[in-house]
Amino acid sequence: MKKLLFILAAATSIVLSMQGQPARVPARPGVIPIEQPNGDTLHTYLRGDEHWHIMMTVDGWQVKEDKHGKLCYATLKKRTVNGEKKQVAVVTRRTAHDANRRSKCEQRWLEKHGIQYFKKD
Repeated sequence: MKKLLFILAAATSIVLSMQGQPARVPARPGVIPIEQPNGDTLHTYLRGDEHWHIMMTVDGWQVKEDKHGKLCYATLKKRTVNGEKKQVAVVTRRTAHDANRRSKCEQRWLEKHGIQYFKKD
């Protein structure tokens, strides 16, 4: 009888402890059109959850918002984080555009410096 009560109490405590943990929430699904300060519209995706997330163009280039509210491409830079040197994504001054509105110069810059998570088929 004591074993049965112990097993029941243990199972109950496990179930109750699992309910207290928040579930991960995925990023907003689908394409999100965002209007840039200059009036252009940039189509983006959000990827990640409540702990880690990124914004990217439809064709996979990571973008970040600068201090003026403009979405710009991100690039990797070496930074010291908690005493450890790491490569982190930082915002650039290059305004992000949809793929059909990019110049050849902008595309070459992206291929050399940009962060791409996937290539559009």
